[in-house]
Amino acid sequence: MKKVIILTGAGISAESGLKTFRDSNGLWGIHKIEDVATPNAWKKSPAFVQAFYNMRRKEILETKVNFAHLYLTKLEDNFDVQIITQNIDDMHERAGSKNVLHLHGNIRFAKSSGPKQEEKLYPIKDWELKMTDLCDDGFVLRPHVVWFGEEVPMLEKAAEICTNADILIVIGTSLNVYPAASLIHFVNKDCLKIVIDPKVNELKLDSSFIQINQTAVKGVLELENFILIDK
Repeated sequence: MKKVIILTGAGISAESGLKTFRDSNGLWGIHKIEDVATPNAWKKSPAFVQAFYNMRRKEILETKVNFAHLYLTKLEDNFDVQIITQNIDDMHERAGSKNVLHLHGNIRFAKSSGPKQEEKLYPIKDWELKMTDLCDDGFVLRPHVVWFGEEVPMLEKAAEICTNADILIVIGTSLNVYPAASLIHFVNKDCLKIVIDPKVNELKLDSSFIQINQTAVKGVLELENFILIDK
């Protein structure tokens, strides 16, 4: 089976109704990054940060997966599929995708706010994480989200995965967020590269990319024009 790596961003979940962070009406237009998405914000106002992510989690749980999420699961019938997502939602898992790597964390999990953050993850059953919820070491649990100024612990693994790609499909990401955007440079020269985005002309990609100027839901249907998919 050919190895298909799918790099997804906010655009794929936006079609389910989730607010993105960077669009003109996105969350960063409502909240300052330094107030809710940095280690210093947690140090300064942990309850406020906790409440912000509780609301994001509640919104995610009330949102349904869309056709694009579901379509990607069907590719597993024909390919060895690995999804690498910049999104902190769990929409790919809920759609049924088997192999999902979260670059920026998964909001459905919590981790220690102490020094051993990456040692253990704690599933969150519902939407609310309380300030009285503690990890095994006694520290308050915080969202399993990579904040600005923090290292991206899964980046090295993601880069290694990309080196083995036969086909790379990029969906719904502006490729402006680094270091995640650098992953497209780790595929080999013979890799078939496809990008799906309604603003594909603004991405400034080189000619080696097949460009599909569509939203995720419409664009995934055009994949059949470029890769062999059994009916």
